[in-house]
Amino acid sequence: MLLKARTLLALLVLAPFFASAQPWRPAAGIASTHELKIGESTLQVDFANGSMDLAPDQVLKHIREAAEAIAAYYGRFPVARARLLVVPTQGGRRDSIGGTTWGDVDGVAGFTRLRIAEHATQADLDDDWVTTHELDHMAFPDLPEENHWMEEGLASYVEPIARVMTGNLQAQKIWADMVRGMPQGEPGTGDQGLDHTHTWGRTYWGGALFCLVADVEIHRQTKNRKGLRDALRAIVAEGGTIDHNWPLPRALEIGDKATGTHVLTDMYAKWKDAPVEVDLPKLWEELGVRAADHGVEFDSKAPLAKVREAITKSSY
Repeated sequence: MLLKARTLLALLVLAPFFASAQPWRPAAGIASTHELKIGESTLQVDFANGSMDLAPDQVLKHIREAAEAIAAYYGRFPVARARLLVVPTQGGRRDSIGGTTWGDVDGVAGFTRLRIAEHATQADLDDDWVTTHELDHMAFPDLPEENHWMEEGLASYVEPIARVMTGNLQAQKIWADMVRGMPQGEPGTGDQGLDHTHTWGRTYWGGALFCLVADVEIHRQTKNRKGLRDALRAIVAEGGTIDHNWPLPRALEIGDKATGTHVLTDMYAKWKDAPVEVDLPKLWEELGVRAADHGVEFDSKAPLAKVREAITKSSY
């Protein structure tokens, strides 16, 4: 989730009156501060005071792995300096890890608050996707409210792919998750397009579905020489990170220029104001993804099998 710039500005103006409400300044205070180097970038990790069964080293290792996954996908960590605040929360392990990300906070380009349940375990860290998802938000500009689907859908799509690239997940796992989850992103009755239909399914899975279809189409049009990853890297290189407010078309135009296509702008023109259904069974068949008892199986002879493989490889 992203706090919009106008809301952030209001909080900063009123800071002297309710400092305890600022999520980047925990009322409990800071217990310890650490720095992680991810390539040329620095991540400051602060632990707020509070009880937590996990040791700081366990959490730091998990954060490093998430940051390295994002760096692998984008070619580098997207911002030069970021801060993460780890806040222990009372209670059991239900929803053990939660997160929120803001841009341009207290002199750092990206700030993520991670809430970790006091009784969370190493197994919870191993299963966690939230940390990588939140860090991915730093790699795209802050958009107007109607484009929130792009912010969340993009992070939902990139997160598992980035983790496959660094060996944290298996490709079969994420394609099985997509087969199960992508139907939730399809338009329902009364849908008016992604810019106007802000349900949970359309925001997260609908945005992710847009990214998947765009990724496949870019690979198809460029004969597997380019993909959505190239478009997103170009956007970051042009300064399109969370500490900047951009209109979505600006980012999409940069992405299209990098791939030599018009896929992103053409798709946005069609999807933003009208429901667009995707023939998912046909797409899975073309990609060579078959549902199986244990998840999915891959068909290496499918027409777009090479595209499927390229999406999760470190290089095409």
